[in-house]
Amino acid sequence: MDGKTSLTPASRWLGFAGLLPQILCLALAWSGHEYGYTALAGGFAYAAAIFSFLGGVWWGQAIQAGKGGAGAYVLAVMPSLLSVALFLPWTLGWEWPGPALLYLGALILLSPLVDRALGYAAQDFFRLRVQLSAGLGALTIALGLVANAIV
Repeated sequence: MDGKTSLTPASRWLGFAGLLPQILCLALAWSGHEYGYTALAGGFAYAAAIFSFLGGVWWGQAIQAGKGGAGAYVLAVMPSLLSVALFLPWTLGWEWPGPALLYLGALILLSPLVDRALGYAAQDFFRLRVQLSAGLGALTIALGLVANAIV
């Protein structure tokens, strides 16, 4: 790397600050607080929103690169579709949110592989993506594990 960066300090700090809502949800759920189930639902909603946002990032990168084929756009819509699919068990009264949180956390944790496959991300942005996805993915998986004690 040539020492240049496309990221500002604010983008890094605000990126890591984006982990705070999930940390709060995990702390509430783990503490046995009366809002534990609400924390699980909030943690799912937050992780699903961020995962969907990542699809939007991939879509925008494909457009900006000017070389995104249909495959890039299919990959870009998958996070939103998968998030909705993981929400369906709750709406149908099936077991939720533990399994959905585990799957969602794993998908977020693995999402930088899509960035790598697409090849659009700048090196420093990709490094930040790996760090933030590892953080949010792990926190979401932890929330899924705590869910078994609440539900």
